[in-house]
Amino acid sequence: MGTSSEPLILTAIILAKVAVVLLVFLTSVAYAVWLERKVVAHIQSRWGPYLVGPHGLLQPVADGLKFLFKEDIEPREVDRLIYYLAPFVAFTMAFASIAVIPFGESITILGHKINFEITSLNVGLLFILAVTSLGVYGIALAGWSSNSKFPLFGGLRSSAQMISYELSLGLALVGVVLISGSLNLREIVDQQQGLWNIVRQPLGFLLYISAAIAETNRTPFDLPEAESELVGGFHTEYSSYKFAMFFIAEYANIFTVSCLATLMFFGGWHGPVFGPHLLRAFLPVLWFGLKVFCFVFAYIWIRGTLPRFRYDQLMSFGWKFLLPLALANVLITSFVVAWRAS
Repeated sequence: MGTSSEPLILTAIILAKVAVVLLVFLTSVAYAVWLERKVVAHIQSRWGPYLVGPHGLLQPVADGLKFLFKEDIEPREVDRLIYYLAPFVAFTMAFASIAVIPFGESITILGHKINFEITSLNVGLLFILAVTSLGVYGIALAGWSSNSKFPLFGGLRSSAQMISYELSLGLALVGVVLISGSLNLREIVDQQQGLWNIVRQPLGFLLYISAAIAETNRTPFDLPEAESELVGGFHTEYSSYKFAMFFIAEYANIFTVSCLATLMFFGGWHGPVFGPHLLRAFLPVLWFGLKVFCFVFAYIWIRGTLPRFRYDQLMSFGWKFLLPLALANVLITSFVVAWRAS
């Protein structure tokens, strides 16, 4: 009886993990918008959301309902199939990567070992890089299918920008891969028990976070949706829930690169563990969440502080500064790893 029910139990565990991760992730994305509005308001000495709920805490719920019931306007002469497909591509790719991100140690419940991740891949890092790179198709297709020049310019800018900075972002992580000798995210975290990779790869971290900000189209690299030049860029012709999907995808990508920075450079879920067994099981998840929150807060702080680059400055910074430094970091790390192995 126990053997025949095993597949059902495993399926139930997987479905439960999917439901919990999606609930937490979607809630975090929604309240990241609230946090950004509050933090930037404090930076600029003005009020943020404060009317809907205590301290405006129900503002994300109000915004979600507004997007859901707002009139959906479709411009004439759009390519209907691609116009409607583009936001789904951006949304799906932004959320697919969360499936392989581990956010805590394994626990055992009723004899079943449960990993704090939806699924484990030996090449989890490659999967995340591959999936997030596909997100540019949603933006590029949205700009092209809108049949409007400003969204088209925004889509072209985003394509060139993401291709340029993906090289530096990937190379910034190669140093960590060389040190750990693995593409498995859980193994990379376990390898940092004694010393976090930020100490071993400080240059790699700075290169990664700079490229990650550009990859997520955030200030000061938010040229694809520059309001002063492109009216809003690739999503100018989108409204209602389709615009919300682009908006959610952007913040989901912020959480993804923040999770990856935590796993690759800051020891993942490692931190002080104490207390009874239940507390010791869930404290690593808390440390992981706090580290991710620090990165998200830094994203918001940068948006409220730095001005936008010119497009020529953005491309020059990526190709002439970040890429050579990333290649130099890979070369130096390779020599050090080979020297220690000899």
